[in-house]
Amino acid sequence: MANPDKKDRSTFEAALFGLTLARGAGPLHLQLTEALRALILRGGAAGRRLPSSRALAGELSVSRLTVTTAYDQLIAEGYLQTRPGAGTFVAGDLPHLAPPPPGVPPLTRHTAPVLPFLPGLPDQRLFPHRLWARHLERAWRAPEAGLLDRADPFGWYPLRASIADHLAVWRGLACTPEQVVITSGARDVTEILCHALLPPGAAVATEDPGWPVQQALLGDLGARPLPLRIGAEGLDPAAIPQGTQAVIVTPSRQYPTGVAMALPQRLALLGWARATGGLIVEDDYDGEFRYRGQPLPSLAGLDGLRATLYSGSFSKLLSPGLRIGYLVVPEALAGRVRRYLARGGLRVSLLPQPALAAFMASGEFATHLRRMRRVYAARQAVLIDALQPVAGLLELRPDASGMHLVAPLAAALRARASDAEIVLRGADRGLTLKALSAHAQLPAPPQGLVLGYTAFDEAQIRAAAARLCDLLREIAA
Repeated sequence: MANPDKKDRSTFEAALFGLTLARGAGPLHLQLTEALRALILRGGAAGRRLPSSRALAGELSVSRLTVTTAYDQLIAEGYLQTRPGAGTFVAGDLPHLAPPPPGVPPLTRHTAPVLPFLPGLPDQRLFPHRLWARHLERAWRAPEAGLLDRADPFGWYPLRASIADHLAVWRGLACTPEQVVITSGARDVTEILCHALLPPGAAVATEDPGWPVQQALLGDLGARPLPLRIGAEGLDPAAIPQGTQAVIVTPSRQYPTGVAMALPQRLALLGWARATGGLIVEDDYDGEFRYRGQPLPSLAGLDGLRATLYSGSFSKLLSPGLRIGYLVVPEALAGRVRRYLARGGLRVSLLPQPALAAFMASGEFATHLRRMRRVYAARQAVLIDALQPVAGLLELRPDASGMHLVAPLAAALRARASDAEIVLRGADRGLTLKALSAHAQLPAPPQGLVLGYTAFDEAQIRAAAARLCDLLREIAA
């Protein structure tokens, strides 16, 4: 008896290599994306391995970039998944995509709602979708030759040029497009640091409390993380252990506490780098959102980009789904980074990069940021006002920048419950609270609540704040 699995596999491969793309009927990568999506939706393809991009490009007589762009888009949509060292596969869990049997109503895919006070999210309702769609369509309706050629591992040059211009205006950071690397986020930045610029097992100092994933990420990449407890003026360079080879900091607005590193601390950290030959990674994750006063100078700007790598992201400025960030590297280190990235090629889908470059070059990006700053500043003020009934239980202070507010627990509340216990009880009331202590690795972590406000309108903030006030009063009673 014939093996049905083998038959299904051969049928799928035959349909795959039988795809036809019509030149002149629209961008080839969009035709291929739609054809692959339709093939998957027919069912029976779950778990199937797709041909390599080179093999499929050869069969369809298209460029390899056409295939990789289609694969990247379907990976982003959840239809495909990659397995390191094994290739690209149709996602195995696609019950919501398979055609339902006759008489059976289609399944509805449910996603958990985003509830206050989840931090770090921009308001997607305010994203300029029409402008973005226009730039995306223009970029690929008649793509430049460079988009169809072998991609630069540093990313699309016009986007890197737009980022360099943006940093010069918004952050006072002078750099060239040749120093800018397009990344998919913090993991790429950490990987470049650990694999391209540091020896195996290098000691890397990090802030505590800080980004919880950072410690595990450094360990996975073969480095040795060294968490250092921050103070009222940020990380103290005098506490950096001897033998440390790199420091990862958030000096403009420490994550998650919101503390800004004082100028003496900044200068001392740069002095440490000069004296030891160590590297500094400045994570400026939301530096554009400053509501009062002049923006703090970047550490990389003070350093002249000699020993400091500057990292930024569009995930918080535009959309988490965009998955585009950037890393600015010292000119002296750019060659080492390029040699490392050249081994694996481009890290980020090329599909949105020309659209983002045009969006920035047109001035629409700056307009969007200025609008978001006004909206987010107003929302922070609403949050603080709405929490005034529990001002004796939480330490409430306006923050000059950022996308979340940290409210330390006052002594009266700390005596009754930890921040982790408050988080659990808040979940029962439909609140997404984050505990400040959960961001710490070291003993005796600080106690407080991390409250995001940017993704929620004023009515949502007031309603959620009322529930939080009721909860805290019950706990303190």
